[in-house]
Amino acid sequence: MSVKHPIIAITGSSGAGTSTVMQSFQHIFRREGLKAQIVEGDSFHRYDRLSMRAEMKAQEALGNRNFSHFGPEANLLEELEQLFVSYGQSGSGQVRKYLHDEGEAEPWGQAPGTFTPWQEIPEGTDLMFYEGLHGAWASDKIDIAKQVDLCVGVVPTINLEWIQKLHRDQKMRGYSQEAVTDTILRRMPDYVSHLCPQFSRTHVNFQRVPIVDTSNPFIARDIPTADESMVVIRFANPKGIDFEYLLTILHGSMLTRPNTLVVPGGKMGLAMQMIFTPMVLRLMDHKRRA
Repeated sequence: MSVKHPIIAITGSSGAGTSTVMQSFQHIFRREGLKAQIVEGDSFHRYDRLSMRAEMKAQEALGNRNFSHFGPEANLLEELEQLFVSYGQSGSGQVRKYLHDEGEAEPWGQAPGTFTPWQEIPEGTDLMFYEGLHGAWASDKIDIAKQVDLCVGVVPTINLEWIQKLHRDQKMRGYSQEAVTDTILRRMPDYVSHLCPQFSRTHVNFQRVPIVDTSNPFIARDIPTADESMVVIRFANPKGIDFEYLLTILHGSMLTRPNTLVVPGGKMGLAMQMIFTPMVLRLMDHKRRA
């Protein structure tokens, strides 16, 4: 953690909705005139797309049918921790991008599924913002969570997460349902062992809970809308959170535990703005005072 060079991390699996949370923070950064260094978790994968496929086949030949991006072996977690340490100390470090598709790859003259070269972070950033799978990861040797000043978990109920992933990967990436289902099954051990524990290290968790039937996510034709959901917001430390004000502004919300606020799904964006704006401003105030 660093007062002079704060780090915010959003952690959650693909299909969880981390991009939506990222957009809310970007609105805050733009409104407050803050320059954020964006770090995409995909850029710290160990393998590019073709190499990952080859490694998966090699692991399967060895009897490991559960090798996935969720696990530490497929990622540069030591390098990610070092980036956070370096940025926290001096506001510097090296980053790169993972080029997901033709649109992202064309300006670089590279193929989709590859990484750009490592580059130094430009001077003058106000904070670092990470979005990916391992923002609160920790082991006996690596502790990424320790370096983060504000860590947010995005954890929809598991069936909703699968529905969102199925729809995204089928409609946006052209994968078959069988291929997406195979990915879900392959990742499950790593999900349990390496993603779930992170949500006990976050400062705030957002969990979207559908209030429509999602009992069989593999036949769902539509993603439950925001108005068909509630959002459970859990604060690791509720001290300083003005719940009375939030309950007044977020109509239809309620406290279910001393550290847990439940809001209508349609107010999730507003809730994020109301909760995270003062948190970000507090980090910036500490930064200026330092």
